[in-house]
Amino acid sequence: MAPSEVPQLVRHEVGSRDLAARAMLEEPDVKPGSDRNFGFLVHDVSRLIKRRFDRRARQTGLPITRRQAAVILYIARNEGVSQSEVANWLDMEPIALVRMLDKLHEEGLVERRAHPTDRRVRTLWLTPAARPVIERILLINQAIRGEAFAGMPAHARDIVIDILDGIKDNLVLQEEADDSPAATAAAIGT
Repeated sequence: MAPSEVPQLVRHEVGSRDLAARAMLEEPDVKPGSDRNFGFLVHDVSRLIKRRFDRRARQTGLPITRRQAAVILYIARNEGVSQSEVANWLDMEPIALVRMLDKLHEEGLVERRAHPTDRRVRTLWLTPAARPVIERILLINQAIRGEAFAGMPAHARDIVIDILDGIKDNLVLQEEADDSPAATAAAIGT
C-alpha cells in the first residue's frame, strides 16, 4: 500500500477486522515462488525479527534467545502461569519447554513452584534478577520495531499492526471453531 493511500483508509474509519479482510482479499495475483505471497512474507518478517533479536542479544551480552525472551515476557505478564499453558501459548512440546526453563532457572531468571491446589502442576515465577533482563529485552524489541518500521509514518505503522491483529483474531476464531465439538463431529461425519 502506497503511503498516499493510507490516509484514505484512516478517513474511512474502517475497523481493523475490515482492513484485515480487505488485505487478504485484495492480495495481488502472485506467481508461485514469489516473495509477495502473504504467508511467506509474514514468515520472512517473523524470521528476520527473530534473527535481529538474537544478534542484538548476543551483541549486548544478553544470554538468552528470542524464544526464551518470549517465555520471560509471558511469565512477566502472567506470573504463576502453569508450564503447560506456556507450552501451549508457544506452540511447543512440553519437554522442549522444560529444557528451556531449566536453562532460565540456571541463569537465575525463572523459578518453578508447586501449584497451591494441584501437586501435578508447576507454576512459573520470575526472580528479582529477571527484572533488568526484561528491561533489556524491551529495549531490544523497541530498537527492532524502529528498524522494521523505518521510513513509515506513524499512522501506517498503526494500520499494519491493526491489520495483523485482525488477521490473528480471525485465525484464532477459526481455530476455536475448528476445535469445537460440532466441527469435530462434522469432520468425522456423524
